[in-house]
Amino acid sequence: MLPTKAYAAQNEKSPLTPFEFHRRAVGDNDILIEILYCGVCHSDIHQARGEWGNSIYPMVPGHEIVGKVAKVGSKVSKHKVGDIAGVGCFVDSCRTCPSCTSGEEQYCAGHVSFTYNGTEADQKTPTHGGYSSQIVVDESYALKVSPKLDLKAVAPLLCAGITTYSPLKHWKVGPKSRIAVLGLGGLGHMGVKFGKAFGAHVTVISTSKSKEADAKRLGADAFLLSTDSEQVQKAADSFDLILDTVSAEHDLNSVLSMIKLDGSLVLVGVPPQAPSVHPFSLIPRRRSLAGSMIGGIRETQEMLDFCAEKGIVSDVEMIAIADINKAYERMIKNDVRYRFVIDMKTL
Repeated sequence: MLPTKAYAAQNEKSPLTPFEFHRRAVGDNDILIEILYCGVCHSDIHQARGEWGNSIYPMVPGHEIVGKVAKVGSKVSKHKVGDIAGVGCFVDSCRTCPSCTSGEEQYCAGHVSFTYNGTEADQKTPTHGGYSSQIVVDESYALKVSPKLDLKAVAPLLCAGITTYSPLKHWKVGPKSRIAVLGLGGLGHMGVKFGKAFGAHVTVISTSKSKEADAKRLGADAFLLSTDSEQVQKAADSFDLILDTVSAEHDLNSVLSMIKLDGSLVLVGVPPQAPSVHPFSLIPRRRSLAGSMIGGIRETQEMLDFCAEKGIVSDVEMIAIADINKAYERMIKNDVRYRFVIDMKTL
């Protein structure tokens, strides 16, 4: 067993505080990663504060992990000591269901082991995430990270990056596509970067006029203020796809009005209340309302390789682990451009 330092929530009301626990020993197929950086995802707040109703305490959040391989098991072939490796939102899955065998482990029909607030394959042992000094993971669920990239800015790619990359690839966004990204935050700013890298015409839709300059800096071709009804009306039937990254309540019917015949609204944000959609927002233009969740190991590796080729990383603000509770409060106020990353050397 490996003694491990971390920060954890003890219950839904407690701040995150120093915590120690034991990782499993490195098995034949495992690698030990010394964590260098861990991104802070808004879902960390939801789960640490028990807002999704499935929280396991004590909880060590964090599923945007980049670090250095410190030890490998005797049967490991994909990684070697000294490599840079990443861990995303899950660390195991059933491996036998149709989703797993087709490389879509995120949709595992058996048991998926989320990186934290989940359980290992035995469905009993709690998983702990990346707000910690080290992690042990089966080599098949670890990603190779190019050392050419800014590693601290790579960390959010393991969640925010793949969450936006995957649907854009699935819906075949390319040079002839006109897409919009709804919301310019941790997810949205990556949607803009990938949309442009795929050659699409990209519009950012936001409730905040102050986001326009940043949208253009990130590469957006246009900006639409969603609180301006005239702008919304002018944009009717204009987008092939809208990537909805917003986690606050908003009117999906208004958003759907801007989608072309046979276009799609794809949800990757999770509002607190179930949205209401009128059938006539879909039927007359044969529009689709869909959702997408992260990506499998194969696609996540594809994304990381694509980012290394194109020089794409997240816009990040570095923090010390001792400032994690302040960072949570700032995130709730949307006071970050665009993703906090913890320097784990400060643990």
